[in-house]
Amino acid sequence: MTDLFSADDILPQGRVPSGFSPLAERLRPKSLDEVVGQGHLLGEGRPLKLAFEARKPHSMIFWGPPGVGKTTLARLMADGFECEFIAISAVFAGVKDIREAMRRAEENQRRMRRTILFVDEVHRFNKAQQDAFLPYVESGTVTFIGATTENPSFEVNSALISRATVYVLKPLEEADLALLFDRAREVALADFVFDDEAKSRLLLMADGDARRLLNMLEQLAVAGRSAGKTEMDTAFVTEALVQGLRRFDKGGDAFYDQISALHKSIRGSDPDAALYWFCRMLDGGADPRYLARRLVRAAWEDVGLADPRAAQIVLAAAETYERLGSPEGELALAEAVIYLAVTAKSNAGYLAFGRAMAFVKEDKSRDVPIHLRNAPTKLMKELGHGREYRYAHDERDAYAAGENYLPEGMAKPGWYQPVSRGMEAKIREKMAFLRQLDEGAAKEGENEA
Repeated sequence: MTDLFSADDILPQGRVPSGFSPLAERLRPKSLDEVVGQGHLLGEGRPLKLAFEARKPHSMIFWGPPGVGKTTLARLMADGFECEFIAISAVFAGVKDIREAMRRAEENQRRMRRTILFVDEVHRFNKAQQDAFLPYVESGTVTFIGATTENPSFEVNSALISRATVYVLKPLEEADLALLFDRAREVALADFVFDDEAKSRLLLMADGDARRLLNMLEQLAVAGRSAGKTEMDTAFVTEALVQGLRRFDKGGDAFYDQISALHKSIRGSDPDAALYWFCRMLDGGADPRYLARRLVRAAWEDVGLADPRAAQIVLAAAETYERLGSPEGELALAEAVIYLAVTAKSNAGYLAFGRAMAFVKEDKSRDVPIHLRNAPTKLMKELGHGREYRYAHDERDAYAAGENYLPEGMAKPGWYQPVSRGMEAKIREKMAFLRQLDEGAAKEGENEA
C-alpha cells in the first residue's frame, strides 16, 4: 500500500525530506501555467499576465481570502523576474527580522540583484512597522509584495497603498478546485476511489480555498488508511472531517418530556395544558430562569411575527422574576405562558431562518454584488463598489422596484412565507404589494429593451 510519505524519503541525521512537506506545499505551482484560478488577473491580456511577460516587477498588494494563491504568485514572480525572494510573516516577525531582511536586500542591491520582499498578513503590522518599508520601496531596494485577507483600505497605510498596485484575488471556482482535486489524487491518493457525491461534497466544503481542500484530502488519506478503506463516499468524508457534537444531558427523560409537553401545549394554543406542565415543573424543582428561557424560545419559534409583542411580554416577565424572585415572580411567568398559548401563531420566521441557514451551509460563498458593496475609500470607489446603487427612500413608495439584493446568479429563494394570521397578515399584504411593483418594473424594462 502506498503512503503519503515514501519510506525511501527518510533521510539520516534528522533531515526532513521533501516528501514530508504538507500536500499543499508539494502541489504548489512551479510555473504560471500550473496556477489554478484568478483568470481575471492571469488570463491573456490581464494585468499580472502582462507583468510576467514584461518581466518588470512592481510593488503590489494581494487582497483575498485564504488559500487562493497569494504566496504562490509572489514566489513565481521572484522566479520569473530572477529576483531573490525574501519572505516574512507579520504574525511572527519583529523588528530584528525586518532589519535582517532589509540588510539582505541592500546587499543584493550592491550586487546588482533585485529583491522581492513578500510580507504575509501585512495588515498585522502596525503603522510604524508598515512605514519602515517605505524608504526601501521608494529607493528601489525592494519590490514590495504584501498579502492580506483584510481590506487594505482600512488595514494598510495609505502611503504604502499609494506605492503599490492592489490586486483583488477571488475564491477558487468549483472547476478550479476540481482540477486541483485531480492533481492531488495523482500525487497522494491514487489508491483511493471517490464517488461523485463525495467529490462534490469536498469541493463544497473547501469553499473556494485550495489549501483547505488539500488539507482535507490529506486528512482523508490518513483516516482512510487507518480504517483500511479505499472507497470514499459522502458518509465517510463527513465522518472523517466533521467533528460531531457530543450530546449533553443534565436531566432525566421526564424533565425533558415535560419541557416538550409545555412547549407543544403553547404551540397547540391550549392555555390550561400549558399552565399544567408549567406548574408541574415548578413543583418538581425546575429553575424558573430555565423555564423563562424556554418561553422566550417559544415566543420566537411558534408565535414569531404573528405577534411581536409576545417576545416583549416574556422578556418583561423574566425581568419581573429577577426582581421579585420566587414565588411572587412566578406569576409573571405564568401569565406569559397563558399569553403565548392564546395569541396568534406563526413559525414562518423560524422556517425561513432554518431554510436560509441550511442553504448557506451547503452553498459556496457568493460575492456581494458590486452595487451593494460599501465604498468609504477612494480605492473601493475605483473598484466600482456601490456604483448604481438605488437609494430606496428616493424611490416611489420608498421601494426600489426591480432591484436585486441577492448575489448574482442566485434565484429568489422565497424562504419567508408569512401566514394570514395576526400581524403577519399585514406583512403578507405588504409583500404582495411589493411583488406587484417588481413585476411592473420588470415589464417596463422589457418594453424599454
